[in-house]
Amino acid sequence: MTSVYDVNGKNIPCTVLEAGPCVVTQVRTKEKDGYEAIQLAFDDKKEKHTTKALKGHFAKAGVSPKRIIAEFTRFEAGHQKKFGDELKADIFVEGEFIDVVGVSKGKGFQGVVKRHNFAGVGDATHGQHNRLRAPGSVGASSWPSRVLKGMRMAGRTGGKRVKVINLQIMKILPDKNIVVVKGAVPGSNGSYIIIERWS
Repeated sequence: MTSVYDVNGKNIPCTVLEAGPCVVTQVRTKEKDGYEAIQLAFDDKKEKHTTKALKGHFAKAGVSPKRIIAEFTRFEAGHQKKFGDELKADIFVEGEFIDVVGVSKGKGFQGVVKRHNFAGVGDATHGQHNRLRAPGSVGASSWPSRVLKGMRMAGRTGGKRVKVINLQIMKILPDKNIVVVKGAVPGSNGSYIIIERWS
């Protein structure tokens, strides 16, 4: 993350995103596919690491193999995109709001205090030995004699698809395809994200 100053001199924490160039690799139509969508691909990939099916898919669009493919069903009215068209950061406008989808950082196996924000016992007196961060009671009495589904317990945390909504674009550097958004986005440095523009 970084920070930028707004017109009032306020320091705003921001995230720098590389938003392109994304290439149109498929255009879905209502007549052929039953719905309208655009498939975009990003980040070059070596041919030897690409399956034959994907090689043919990219060759049909006339582009080199890519790492990431995503499909978008929401777009502006009157859009006319065809195979091989490039979308860059200049499609965005400073000040507009976007949604960002990514995979959150994996944190491994965590206890209930970190995973579900349990408070723990909070006091080391009155005979508390090693139960300060324990989950407490998880089951009922003789009925139902089992732990109910959905009980919040310790377990693997993070590594899930997360959408952060209403992130404002603070700055755009079109020559470098850079978009600077206000706030944080899911994922670690260098991970792939999907930017969803409101339409």
